[in-house]
Order: sequence, then C-alpha cells, then structure tokens
Amino acid sequence: MKALVLSSGGVDSTTALGLAVKKYGRENVIALSVFYGQKHDKEIRASIAVADYYGVEHLFLDLSVIFKDSNCSLLRHSTEEIPEESYADQIRKTEGEKPVSTYVPFRNGLFLSSAASIALSRDCSVIYYGAHADDSAGAAYPDCSPVFNNAMNEAIWEGSGHQLRIEAPFVNVSKADVVRMGLEIGVPYELTWSCYEGGEEPCGKCATCIDRAAAFAANHVEDPALVRIRK
Repeated sequence: MKALVLSSGGVDSTTALGLAVKKYGRENVIALSVFYGQKHDKEIRASIAVADYYGVEHLFLDLSVIFKDSNCSLLRHSTEEIPEESYADQIRKTEGEKPVSTYVPFRNGLFLSSAASIALSRDCSVIYYGAHADDSAGAAYPDCSPVFNNAMNEAIWEGSGHQLRIEAPFVNVSKADVVRMGLEIGVPYELTWSCYEGGEEPCGKCATCIDRAAAFAANHVEDPALVRIRK
C-alpha cells in the first residue's frame, strides 16, 4: 500500500508525513508540495529538508495561476497585510461568520483534487493531509473541517472508482495534540517552517506563529526550530 502526503513543510503536514512513513515505510510514501503563489518559498524549502530527512520521493506542483484573482493576504500579489494577531482575535471580529483573511479560496479542495489525480497515477491508495480542529474553529478555515473532509473523502472515493481515500489524522484534534503525536515519533520539527512571513526568523506575531508557540508550550517543549535558529 502506498501513500501520498500533502507536505507544506509546516508542523501539521510534517507530522502527517511522519505518521505515514511509520505506517507504510518510506519506500511506500510520496510527498507532494504545492506552490500556490505564497509570499515566500521558506515553506517549500522546509518541505525539501523534511522529505530528505525521511528519504521519501518528493513531487512539486505549481497551482499559482488558479489563485491569480484572489487578494488573500498570503499571496505575493496581494494588497492586503498579513494580520499580526491570533486566529481567535480574527474570528471574534468576523463573529465566526466568514473565513480569516489568510484563507486561500478552497485551497485544500484544490490540493486534494490535484493530489487524487497524481495518487491514482502513482498507484497510491491513500492521501494524507494535516488539517486539524483548531484551523476549522469559528469558520476560520472551512476547508479544514470534519464536514469538508468527509465530503471530499466521499467524492474522491467515488470518483476514483473506490481506489483512493483521504486520511486526515488530526481533523478532530488540536494543534497541541498534533505536536504531542509528533514528539512521540520523533518528527524533525527543527526543519519545519510555519510563519506567514519569509524572514530569516519567524515573526512571532502572525496567527500561525502564535498557534505554533502555544502548541509547543502546551507540551512543555521549546520549539526545536527556534532552538536551531539560535545556535
């Protein structure tokens, strides 16, 4: 059995990759990283380092043209600034009625659909991705929710002629739980990148930096990536 893992180079997808390698063996795992027009290439570079660490085949896909009309603040052509506040604060402002400004329109739907085509062509029977419960809270990222995951799983299962399914191991758990699972299996978090900015060091102010810090703090562990940067 072979698995294809959507790998962004961040905490969640790297943990998903670690779980897939542990379950199927590195020779049966393929990592897929997607360029979608993000402001920097730090996460792509991190995904390369992670794939090298695990010794898995690594594929790349450029889907940036699909998002050319979006003004999402994560995209390099956007006129919007990336918010320097937590997701919780952003959700309070929208009263949980619409996604946060860093939501890339239907990104996970596009990624999973594209991954399905590649997975079927490479004889994979499962796609892993790292959506977790904190991301779907308050409609922040609706394409990370259990409802979305179930719908996409059913669509891909049916659309593949019952050959391919989705595995989202964290869809019902928090980011702190993701980190806990990853620490248990030795995930190389020192190689990962989460910050929405592309500086030499994480900004520490954007929502993903705030969430990442909280997840490691909840596990009483200093972020290995920050330890590496300070050395």
